Amino acid sequence: MIDTNQPTFPFGQAIAWQPNPEWMAASNLQAFMDRHAIASYDELLARSIDDIAWFWDAVLADLDIRFDVPYSQVVDLGGGIQFPHWCVGGRMNIIHNCLDKWQGTPDRDRPAFIYAGEEGQSITLTYAELNAEVCRCANALRSLDVGKGDAVGLYMPMIPELAAAFLAIVKVGGVILPLFSGYGPSAISSRLRDADAVAVFTADGLYRRGKRVALKPTLDDSLADVPTVQRVIVVNRTGGEDTPMQAGRDIWWHDLVPHRPDAAETEPTSAEDVLMIIYTSGTTGRPKGAVHTHCGFPVKAAQDMRHAMDLKAGEVIYWMTDMGWMMGPWLVFGSLLNGAAMLFYDGAPDFPGVDRVWELCAQHRVTHLGVSPVLIRALAPHGPEPVRRHDLSALRAVGSTGSPWDPDSWRWVFETILGGTKPILNYTGGTEISGGILAGNFFKPLKPAAFGGPIPGMAADVVDETGASVRGAVGELVIRQPWIGMTRGFWRDQQRYVDTYWSRFETIWLHGDFCAIDKDDLWYILGRSDDTIKVAGKRLGPAEVEAIVNAHPDVAESAAIGVPDPIKDNEVVVFVVLTSGAQASESLRAMLEGLVTAELGRPLKPREVKFCAALPKTRNAKVMRRVIRAAYLGEALGDVSSLEDAETVAAIQNAC
Repeated sequence: MIDTNQPTFPFGQAIAWQPNPEWMAASNLQAFMDRHAIASYDELLARSIDDIAWFWDAVLADLDIRFDVPYSQVVDLGGGIQFPHWCVGGRMNIIHNCLDKWQGTPDRDRPAFIYAGEEGQSITLTYAELNAEVCRCANALRSLDVGKGDAVGLYMPMIPELAAAFLAIVKVGGVILPLFSGYGPSAISSRLRDADAVAVFTADGLYRRGKRVALKPTLDDSLADVPTVQRVIVVNRTGGEDTPMQAGRDIWWHDLVPHRPDAAETEPTSAEDVLMIIYTSGTTGRPKGAVHTHCGFPVKAAQDMRHAMDLKAGEVIYWMTDMGWMMGPWLVFGSLLNGAAMLFYDGAPDFPGVDRVWELCAQHRVTHLGVSPVLIRALAPHGPEPVRRHDLSALRAVGSTGSPWDPDSWRWVFETILGGTKPILNYTGGTEISGGILAGNFFKPLKPAAFGGPIPGMAADVVDETGASVRGAVGELVIRQPWIGMTRGFWRDQQRYVDTYWSRFETIWLHGDFCAIDKDDLWYILGRSDDTIKVAGKRLGPAEVEAIVNAHPDVAESAAIGVPDPIKDNEVVVFVVLTSGAQASESLRAMLEGLVTAELGRPLKPREVKFCAALPKTRNAKVMRRVIRAAYLGEALGDVSSLEDAETVAAIQNAC
């Protein structure tokens, strides 16, 4: 008999990868443990959460984070666990550690930034060259009276000017406001208005699959409701001579920035001055602005890259992202603080061919590639041949985030991309985390779709509804200790921050993810806990259903939701996107229903399996299950500002 509270997935998976002793011995983490006389990964993890002041002080030293005025105390918990104060009394602008300190050393000639455009062009900037670009942009900002404490929006494609602008805002002591390049006017205006932005960087447009997509007109529409924005700096990315420019407000990048001096002073700041506000969308209400500081987000991002992913100076990391997703800032800060190079790609991942990602990795000798499982499910049906055209020998690991894996897609990456010998660094956390809670690493074995466990410094646990730790069962992912990257709250809305993360358990961070730990101490994320489906009192994660359905060769991807039922409280409905050439049929529908029922038990048999053309997703490829549910039930959709393609809502409504 199948115990429906103990699903086959994730439990019962076999170990697929074992750590390589030589790689462990040569790792950043082993050097860190040797420095502190720590014998094992488990001992390090325990010490990192038992003595957080020691650990984060050691991390700051390991990353060589330099302060103009040293901090007197690593962390002050006098305001409660919800509001720790870090690097007390310290003064430091993080840009000094990203760029300034590399100048005047041989490291200034090491690659820092690589750009690849959809049309095939590429640019590489050394640490010296990137610093010069940033200084020019900083001097341009100061010429416009933009400086310390001023919030500046970034509504741009992934181009070199974006990297320069991002870092220049930091250099002048400003506050970064990253915005998705796919946002519409209302989403942009609400964020700029909430932060009192004074300026915005944008571009005339961008290219997607060879077609020009305008950006500037969308920004113009949004600024009608944002009187605080006095300046708009526009990059001529697509040769948009027809781009509307408002006199006195708008200025072309090429008229403002290139002729400025290539040296600029770094603005002195406190280690806890606001560095960045990243907005996330909720189901209702205005967006939440996660507040981050100079000694917070960048340090956590760099520590994750250094300890979990083993990124080393001189290596190249390419994480497929938009700057509006937290992985964009994470990529910039983490790579530079580790002396590595970041790759920006401005284009579609399957254009002009389905091998574009692998081509980029080979051309630029990428060592760490970050993808989403959703992308892999789109590329895997093309088979291994597009991969084998390219030399991926430089690749040391593949990272993943954005949505849960299904085992088959995981195995495809492990075997086809990594040759069955290198690890998949599954990675999960969030905007308010400044990086990851859990990750794969070079020290722990891996199973399909699994995480190696908590990243050092993250006191993660899985608990039941009473807050008690559970193993071998599904529960809530929580964090029991603060960490240096923890958001300093929500901009102008601290009560909402407390309500979101601290209201269920007063002194425990409730992250909102459905999680499980198996008998081998490997961890699994099974979707957002607010997506949890409760059928006749049994809790079910959408990913459990989706992993079963996605295993069928005719299924490209799927999404499971819970819908009201008068007897069971909820029933499962599954939306399925078929692979190219596969045909929807009643026999296939019955087969998929049968697979779920056989794996999970008759009480969890889906009410319906519906075939659709596409699933609603965010631009960072997360499936928006709440939108699917609302569309299916005919309810209000709520906040859809992060929806990549509005037509996918109709695909749900027209599903058969």
